[in-house]
Amino acid sequence: MVIMGLLLYARAMISMLFLGHLGELELAGGSLSIGFANITGYSVLSGLAMGMEPICGQAYGAKRWHLMGLALQRMLMVLLCACVPITFLWLNMQRILLWCGQEEGITAMAHLYILFSIPDLLAQVVLNPLRIYLRTQNIVVPLVWCASLALLFHVAINFLLVHALEMGVRGVALAASWTDFNLVGFLLTYLWWSGGYKNSWTGWSRDCFKEWRPLLNLAIPSCISVCLEWWWYEFMIILSGLLIDADATVASMGILIQTTALLYIFPSALSLAVSTRVGNELGANRPNKARIAMLVALGCAGVVAVVAAILTTAMRDTWGWIFTSNKEILSLTAIAMPIVGLCELGNCPQTTGCGVLRGSARPSVGANINLGSFYFVGMPVAMILGFLFNVGFVGLWFGLLAAQYTCATLMLCVLFRTDWPLQAARAQLLLLSSSTRDGDQAVSAVAMTNHELIIRCDQTNHRQLICCDQTNYQLICCDQTNQHQLIRCLPNELQLEQLVEVQQQQEEDQELLLILDTTASEEMKAGEFRTKKLLQDQRLKITVDHDEETESLISIN
Repeated sequence: MVIMGLLLYARAMISMLFLGHLGELELAGGSLSIGFANITGYSVLSGLAMGMEPICGQAYGAKRWHLMGLALQRMLMVLLCACVPITFLWLNMQRILLWCGQEEGITAMAHLYILFSIPDLLAQVVLNPLRIYLRTQNIVVPLVWCASLALLFHVAINFLLVHALEMGVRGVALAASWTDFNLVGFLLTYLWWSGGYKNSWTGWSRDCFKEWRPLLNLAIPSCISVCLEWWWYEFMIILSGLLIDADATVASMGILIQTTALLYIFPSALSLAVSTRVGNELGANRPNKARIAMLVALGCAGVVAVVAAILTTAMRDTWGWIFTSNKEILSLTAIAMPIVGLCELGNCPQTTGCGVLRGSARPSVGANINLGSFYFVGMPVAMILGFLFNVGFVGLWFGLLAAQYTCATLMLCVLFRTDWPLQAARAQLLLLSSSTRDGDQAVSAVAMTNHELIIRCDQTNHRQLICCDQTNYQLICCDQTNQHQLIRCLPNELQLEQLVEVQQQQEEDQELLLILDTTASEEMKAGEFRTKKLLQDQRLKITVDHDEETESLISIN
């Protein structure tokens, strides 16, 4: 996953290099357009796509393959719907930026770039969920090879469109879209060649237009969580433009954000890996292994954080020379680099923690933590230090530092207080609520109130399902009138496999009771017949005795 992140980073850097060779106006316009596209488009699509990650990961662990294909189909439909308002925003970007006070020349160049980036939305609609679909099945190496091949073509396509055909900014934008379509084509070709889709993809189903609610309940918080973090860095650039000597501060901020983007690759890879692993283990109902995966990932994140802090501090005087020779920009960069390293001490654990929350289908918790940390702690600190106390450029980075440490602290508190058996039971319910296929344990409604899950079973599928709250497990039995009965106080250590065995034993007991009832009924009928016969014999005897007695009296008289 680290190599995959580096390849995607290299693709973005190649596009920036070609923009830089075209001129300052093209570079400024292209950079502004990419920033606008990240805020309004790519972050939204990427965040929404993450909503299918817990479903696919847990379905893979539970070996319910068809749910993965169904989740992929549903997510494709969701992202297509999301592209409509995004396209509308991109078409009107020039008006929006002019209204925000941007320079007309740069805005016109940015608008030209984003118009030719619109086809890339369709590529992202397929690419984002397809990567998750493969990654949750632990298919990672083919992803890397396909991305490497697409990157090689990316350089050639840029040369063709930008220099040979002299398309300028339009060529850079089209090259990026073309590369993403190439990557989609390579991945689909691999799936077709390897047959890796056969277990989970049985063709398009009408079910992809149904039961969106469980998916959206995960996709929307995931999107909010991703966007809140992405947007923070864009706000940092805007705030740096309000400081004294804005040209130098904005340029230095751009260098530092590129640096954080490079460093982010490593905790991001850990986040994706632990999300997949936790989802697989919870889907397979192995909560202890999910907990161990979390601990291992957090330990690795700590090591990565320390290494990143040491590197950024050691390279504070030399890193800026890669981007510029301006002494003022280099000075600002050198001062802020150690703070960037300290930020990584908080960023690595919180990014990894977000992956754990996604894998356990709790993205709303991550969204709330990001909102509180970045916008209710980090933003006020940055504004107060940067402008009220005149700390300036460094004050903005202290704001980020406060946000990252707050976020990491809250994230670790949530993770170490997690009830993993509870999350394993929730995973089973998530899979049930996402299924609509005949013969599965279909669920028509799932309500969550005070940490208690209530299930109503379909009329045609009367199964025993598992439910749990914070104190005990519950077994839910649905009868043919669609009523549910709760049998409480099962032992906490009773796991899913044991509950299934209990269910099977109960079914066998019910069959035995039915046989006994039938036997008892037959015996009762036989007993009633014997009793009636006995009564008839008694009556006959009484009658005979009475007749004999009467005859004796007559004879005596």
